[in-house]
Amino acid sequence: MKAQTPQEAANEQTIRKLYSFANATTKDTAGFVAMFGNGGYFYDVGAGKKYYGRDIGVTVDNYATAFPDMHRDFISLYTAADVVVVELTLNGTHKGDLDLPKGVIPPTGRVMHAPCFYFFHFKYFKIMSFHCYFAVPILLDQLVVFLNLQASFKH
Repeated sequence: MKAQTPQEAANEQTIRKLYSFANATTKDTAGFVAMFGNGGYFYDVGAGKKYYGRDIGVTVDNYATAFPDMHRDFISLYTAADVVVVELTLNGTHKGDLDLPKGVIPPTGRVMHAPCFYFFHFKYFKIMSFHCYFAVPILLDQLVVFLNLQASFKH
């Protein structure tokens, strides 16, 4: 494995800082959003939605509310020039409303350990794109709402 360039090392540190801003116990939504460059975006692939500007922080607040002990465990992290790829799990106990595109799932008290892949592109040490591939079916199964999804939503 080749050694990281200074740019790659800086990009990795940016991602690690970004995650600290998204963890429930150290949440800093404004800090999270500030890590993105002008025109940068967060793409929640599972929800089919892109977020720009201040809206980038919406999912940080949503998941910190739903999972007040939310944290990320890194499995692997790869850097290549202006790209960072992260394999991780999202972890926490579902104690608050989880707002999803089709409705709100009220607290279940269940624990999630859901796998995820993140792809980042950088420009001038700022995040320009963040694509999140979150294993939503696994999350829903762990919350025990997958088989009766429609009945699980508050309307």
